Amino acid sequence: MKTQLLVWAFGLTLVGCGREKPAADFPEGAGSSTMTSTSRVFIILMENHNWFDIKDSPRAPFTNGLLPLAASTAQYLTPPGLHPSEPNYLWLEAGTNFSVVDDNPPAVNHQASTQHLVTQLRAAKLSWKSYQEDIDGSTCPLTAHDKYDPKHNPMVFFDDVTGNGDVNDPYCIAHNRPYQELAVDLMNDTVPSYAFITPNLCDDTHDACDPQQDPVRQGDDWLAQAVPPILASKAFQDGATLFITWDEGEANSDGPIGMIVLAKRVKGGYVSPLPFTHSSTLRTIQELLGVGPFLGDAVNATNLSDLFQSFP
Repeated sequence: MKTQLLVWAFGLTLVGCGREKPAADFPEGAGSSTMTSTSRVFIILMENHNWFDIKDSPRAPFTNGLLPLAASTAQYLTPPGLHPSEPNYLWLEAGTNFSVVDDNPPAVNHQASTQHLVTQLRAAKLSWKSYQEDIDGSTCPLTAHDKYDPKHNPMVFFDDVTGNGDVNDPYCIAHNRPYQELAVDLMNDTVPSYAFITPNLCDDTHDACDPQQDPVRQGDDWLAQAVPPILASKAFQDGATLFITWDEGEANSDGPIGMIVLAKRVKGGYVSPLPFTHSSTLRTIQELLGVGPFLGDAVNATNLSDLFQSFP
């Protein structure tokens, strides 16, 4: 079923022995086109593994099975020395870590700045949601619960999202939603312009959990359930882009970490040799969604256009 969804999503034809070949109407290097207003961006954040832990690993068969369809990178790093998790998530939202160098909760590390991505989207009247596994959607998720941790949800560190740290803030609640709602939004074609997706600590390759006790395998199994519905959605067919990346390498390594990009206009099977960081991803998302100015270090970054047949 997963293979069928991937084949359908990309217009692929199965050719002998389960191998896949691009269909004639989706050739490598196809002519340029402009992203339309129906285009949307999904990003899935995984945790704490270098790319060599994932690439070609028998513990990650689904992820590796995506690579012939996707464009990926060989030299994608965290911003130099940026650790632990929370500063990297803030960077993906704002192009800076605001001098945060720990994983303290929003009560400690909240930011008054309005210079971040979802506030740009709000000003541009573009929709966004942060889909978080293990929140219930009844409050603004400012504290850890079950296997949810706010350090993996950058939006809740900004005062203009949380109503200055109010757990009952309606704007925060409306935009930070339980992960299971994504399936409904995909089915109804009501996914927002920007969907930030975080698995829980067992599913994002962060913790070793029962019954497998293998973070890489756990994360790969979660992606095998999460990715095909996105690729089969009308949003993806209409031009959405899906980014799958990791926050940082193992044991506070800068990487290289994985960056996998899936879209109808990516260079399928291509591996870019260029150096990139989270600033590159933020700049790319801003360009795809048409918002600016570039945030923080994104102004200095090389975007991920090398992975696309045409951009933006």
